[in-house]
Order: sequence, then C-alpha cells, then structure tokens
Amino acid sequence: MNRPKIVITNRVHEATIDILRNRCEVVANSEANPWSCDQLLDEARGAVGMMAFMTDCVDRDFLARCPSLQIIAGVLKGFDSFDVEACTDRGIWLTVVSDRLTVATAELTIGAMIGISRHIVEGDTYVRRDYQGWRPTFYGLGLHNSTVGILGMGAVGQAIARRLKAFECRILYFDDKPIQRQDSAMLGACFSCLDEILKQSDFLVIALPLNARTLHLICAETLARMKPGCYLVNTARGSIVNEEAVADALDRGHLAGYAADVFEMEDLSRGDRPPSISPRLLAERSRTVLTPHLGSADGRARQAAEIEMAQSILDYLSGCTPRGAVNNPCNRRAMAAC
Repeated sequence: MNRPKIVITNRVHEATIDILRNRCEVVANSEANPWSCDQLLDEARGAVGMMAFMTDCVDRDFLARCPSLQIIAGVLKGFDSFDVEACTDRGIWLTVVSDRLTVATAELTIGAMIGISRHIVEGDTYVRRDYQGWRPTFYGLGLHNSTVGILGMGAVGQAIARRLKAFECRILYFDDKPIQRQDSAMLGACFSCLDEILKQSDFLVIALPLNARTLHLICAETLARMKPGCYLVNTARGSIVNEEAVADALDRGHLAGYAADVFEMEDLSRGDRPPSISPRLLAERSRTVLTPHLGSADGRARQAAEIEMAQSILDYLSGCTPRGAVNNPCNRRAMAAC
C-alpha cells in the first residue's frame, strides 16, 4: 500500500519528522530558507498533507495546482495568509496551533517593551564602541507605574497583561469582545475605548489579528491621537501598522520609540505589501528595536507546535477530526465519515 505523502515546507526538528515517518512518506525542507514557489508546487502537487508556515501563501490558485491535498497543518497561530474559504470549498482541512506559541510571544513582547524604552540596543552599541564608564545618559522609561494600552485581548493579549501585572502597570485594553469581568479583574486590566487608550498610554502594544478592519489601524491619524512620547510595540502582524507613518512620527519626535518583531513585507495576504522594511525605520537606530520574527523562536515552544501539527495530520489520516481545525469541510474527501 502506498503511504500518503506529507510535505513540510520549512526546516523542523527531526523528532517532528519521525512522528510522521512511521505512517507517511515525508518530504521536508532541510534548509534555512523556504522553497521557491515552483519548488513548493512541485513537492506539494502529489501530497495528501502539508505542514505549512508563515512563509507560505495558500490561495485558490495554489490549491487548484495541488489536487491531492486534503489537510494543511499550519505551524502558526495567525492564518491570514491562508484562504480558509478556498480550503473548505475544496474539502481541505486547515489546522493551526492552539496555544503553543502564546507564552513565547508574550515574553518577547515584554522584552521588546523594556528593550526600546530602556535603550538596551543603543546602550550595547555604545559600550562596544568606546565605553569610558557611567555617564548620566540613556534615560528612558520603566514599566513600573506606566500606563500600558493593549489592543487585542485574546490569548496573547491576556498573556501579556498577566506578565505586566508584576510590573504594577496600569493596563487598559480594547477588543471587539471584552473579556469577562472576573478575568479582567484577575489580569488587572480595564476595558477602554480606543481613543482613551491612544491618549493615555505610555506604551501601546498590538496583539490583534490582521484582517480588513485592522489593516493599517495604526496610521498617521491614530498616531497623531497618541500620547506624545509613547512607545509603540508590535509583535502581532506588520500590516496592522503603517511603517511610513511610524517613521514620520519618530522623525517628529511624537513617538518615543518603535519595537517590532513583524513587518508589512511579511504579510503574504497583501498583494500590495511593500517589498522590504521601510528604509527610514532601518536607519532609525536610536529609537527602534527590530527583531526577525522571534515571537515564536523559543526552541521548546516551536518543537511543541510542530509536534501538535504533526499529530493533527495523523488525526486526519486516522479518520478523526484533526486538532486545531479552523474549518470543517466535512465531506467525503476531507473525512471518511462525518
């Protein structure tokens, strides 16, 4: 009997491959860089399952060229680059990681807040260049007693708030669906309108998904309404922020600093995304901290996420509803019995 072919589009831990190898023919990318579009299509064309990552864009055209695909397991939490409706129409399951990457992202967010407001990167450069001992310079802003606005109070937003509570911050948040009152009290977070958060926050943290409503939510207009001297931190999706507008706000001194782990050029769902990070942001070394999508780059968390998605593929091959499913095609092709 032929074993089902599973394609893994980016490099993963060997233990993840081993889990699938027991039942499947596995073709895995072993390089640090993603496959080209042509190579990915060549490998995925005859595959039953695909373990995908944020470097992949799954749309109707891609699915039409991969007629054998029955499940796509995304080692990610946000799936804005995956056309859920197209997957469902073609009887393909789409699954994502449940909660394996939340803590890692929240921890990096706290690090980014401290890094940008306490001049960690700038200070490191200064020491390596010509350090002569302490001087009364690099004064920043501590988290203690600061007002922190969190846009988005899902799993990541709550994890950020939980960690900020130890710093005795005043935490305001905005979300379309406010959390339960008891959860809000436990986190020490108070629901507020967007305008008030913009006006009052010393730190504004983005923890929202990318969709039509959040695209460029942080733009010239919202930046102008922010408290002067605010620090902006984005570990969610790059395109929630208009990078050129942020560069303008930094130039004017209205924004004290910008820390980002995500960038507009990464958002494959946008046909009009810029080809690179704003050169003006890259040139602004003293008031930015820019990291290469390290939010999930915790080795243990990443391996756990990979294994969860490997198990999701095996769930499907065993005739069960795959864990982490975000759709339910529920037809004969997607599942032997519903």
